[in-house]
Amino acid sequence: MKASKGLGRLSLLALRQRRQGLAKQLPPVQETLRGSLVERYLTCGNPACKCARGERHGPAWYLTVTLGPGRTTGAVVAGEQLEQVRRWIANYHGVKENLEKISAINRELLRRARRRKRKA
Repeated sequence: MKASKGLGRLSLLALRQRRQGLAKQLPPVQETLRGSLVERYLTCGNPACKCARGERHGPAWYLTVTLGPGRTTGAVVAGEQLEQVRRWIANYHGVKENLEKISAINRELLRRARRRKRKA
């Protein structure tokens, strides 16, 4: 569903209040992280190890980030950091979603301002 759906029916005051409410919901920017967590199970290569019989080591958690077409980077996430990293990734998605909604409201406000100017 488009973020701007239904905005045309709201008053200017309601649009401004909705925008302010969305801005208040944004988490602190320093607690955001763009990326994905990947759970991996590994084999060590030791023929006497349990992983040679199919019981792989893990899970190991990796943070992967796409840098551009065909370019990614990653980092191992320590177990004690796992919940923090999950929270930061969730914050990033929340920020992105709310910024899209705020942008839709701002587009509607600009559209209305243009319309008022044309009428004047």
